[in-house]
Amino acid sequence: MNREQISAIAHAGHPIKAPLDDDSVRLLLERGISRDDARVLDLGCGGGEWLLRALTTHPLLRAEGVDISDIALEEARAAAGERGVQERLTLHHRPAVDFVSPHPFDLVLSVGASHAFGGLLPTLEAAREHLAPGGRVLVGDGLWESEPTPEAVEMLGDFADLATTVERVTAAGWTPVHGHVSTRRELDDYEWACWGSLASWALDNPTHPDSAEALATAATRRTEWLRAYRSCWGFVSLVLRRTSN
Repeated sequence: MNREQISAIAHAGHPIKAPLDDDSVRLLLERGISRDDARVLDLGCGGGEWLLRALTTHPLLRAEGVDISDIALEEARAAAGERGVQERLTLHHRPAVDFVSPHPFDLVLSVGASHAFGGLLPTLEAAREHLAPGGRVLVGDGLWESEPTPEAVEMLGDFADLATTVERVTAAGWTPVHGHVSTRRELDDYEWACWGSLASWALDNPTHPDSAEALATAATRRTEWLRAYRSCWGFVSLVLRRTSN
């Protein structure tokens, strides 16, 4: 199974591909969307769940999503049709770093996709290029809640603690206007949902040629979470405005 297939199955019960519950997602969107007829861009949109929720709650909003995954974009199109918002959603199949648009956006999202740009600060620089005057960025990325093990750093990447992360963001010319640090419940719920969904799929499809691999992958990822990074890794979501235009 490739990563896209694994991700699609793993997130079947947690369509927001980040450790955030529904109330946190709703509040972050409320703080990020400053006008009912906003134009919203998601860089690394995956299945488009952030955009779909924004479109559903704001009938005048228009949204665009960018992703390299055919599977995820097809899921987004299907879900948009089911929710009746397909006419206000435009999807682009290309790397987020290569996306250009003739118009700016009132909100630029990039949650859990900083790897596509090479880190949090490069992600913010990319978002800045698409931002309308007075617009906002909603970004989500990992952090260390305690000193990580070398194994955790190798596995997840080189993050910073919360204070250092915010200091780096503000030094780069951004002012936080809202923030959310994922709770232990959100973090745990996300991991249980992902690897539980993958394991359940394998158990429900024992004759599928990928069943054994899926079950083994779920077990490996669950052990990595419990043994290597559960005690030290966290996630922060920030709504930002440019400190000066």
